[in-house]
Amino acid sequence: MKYFGAHVSASGGVENAVSNALSIGATAFALFTKNQRQWLAPELTATQIDTFRRAMHDGGFNASQVLPHDSYLINLGHPDEEGLQKSRESFFEEMHRCELLGLDRLNFHPGSHLKRIDEEGSLKRIAESINMALDRSTGVTAVLENTAGQGSNLGFKFEHLAYIIDRIEDKSRVGVCLDTCHSFAAGYDLRTREACDATFAEFDRIIGFKYLRGMHLNDAMRPLGSHIDRHSPLGEGEIGWECFRYIASDERFNDIPLVLETPDESRWAEEIAKLKDFANI
Repeated sequence: MKYFGAHVSASGGVENAVSNALSIGATAFALFTKNQRQWLAPELTATQIDTFRRAMHDGGFNASQVLPHDSYLINLGHPDEEGLQKSRESFFEEMHRCELLGLDRLNFHPGSHLKRIDEEGSLKRIAESINMALDRSTGVTAVLENTAGQGSNLGFKFEHLAYIIDRIEDKSRVGVCLDTCHSFAAGYDLRTREACDATFAEFDRIIGFKYLRGMHLNDAMRPLGSHIDRHSPLGEGEIGWECFRYIASDERFNDIPLVLETPDESRWAEEIAKLKDFANI
């Protein structure tokens, strides 16, 4: 089954993300479980947890259709000990919030070396951070998102993600989220069926589809290999429609959240309907 949705607002309470998803015809959604630009947040109350869980049940969603995202401040590969510890504590809290809400995965950008340590040193810190988070939580999978490679961000090569996964002790609780814009910006072509065949074959060879836990569906404003993360509405960027038609019709992308982060939220319902048409649902 294909689950299409968008990264919707949880303003006013996490339960509002569910109604916001339903309002655009989504069968999947992403959300921030707290303010994404704050390190820590007040603990979720029993009432908030119960309200969210009831909204999920009433809306017909289960955990496999939801892809929560952590704070943008977190850098699990931080070169400085103080920044690393602060990031780790915030990440542990995010994992715990997912656990309380009954969500089974947490999507995050791997981290950045900030040009102060080498790539491998930062990647090792990311893997250590994930192992620590998994030790301190239950039932939540850490989902690494590939990046565009902007600045000193790591995770733009499939090999980066494979390097981290190889060092995770409990591989049943680590996964990957592929962002189409990020992939394209990093140099992985998606403009034709043949290009998609080649890129996803490379992903399967280096990482493996068994680790795919979600996708962000975004067209790209900048050319192939630009390393610039700028999203466009579907079909209006450098990637074009064929990639999204391909994903919608390929069973390898079944049963995971396929989530829009396109810039014009007023068009999300239309974009989701188009993807459903491609998938014949």
